[in-house]
Amino acid sequence: MEEIVFKSKHYTAYQSDRARCFTVEIQDRRIALSFCQLLAFRQKVMTIDIDAHFDPERNPHGFEILTLCNREHLFILDTLEIVDLKIFVEGIFALSGAGNAVPV
Repeated sequence: MEEIVFKSKHYTAYQSDRARCFTVEIQDRRIALSFCQLLAFRQKVMTIDIDAHFDPERNPHGFEILTLCNREHLFILDTLEIVDLKIFVEGIFALSGAGNAVPV
């Protein structure tokens, strides 16, 4: 059984005790992530420079391309989706306690 860990405007995160994984729903796609993949996802999201989205010389179109799971999934996100994604990732780790957990 999957339990909702965190939900934002565009994204939802689930945690499955039975499968021992997290599932994130991004742009109507459900992606199962191991704890290590979730950490890599967090790192990738947190390194996105949101200030570049407001500088036409650094990011003229205001889009970000995000790949997950060794480029198995590709997402094109606009500025509002990126802001929501950053909040979403922080929420997953804050509410689930995943940032403090040690996987076995």
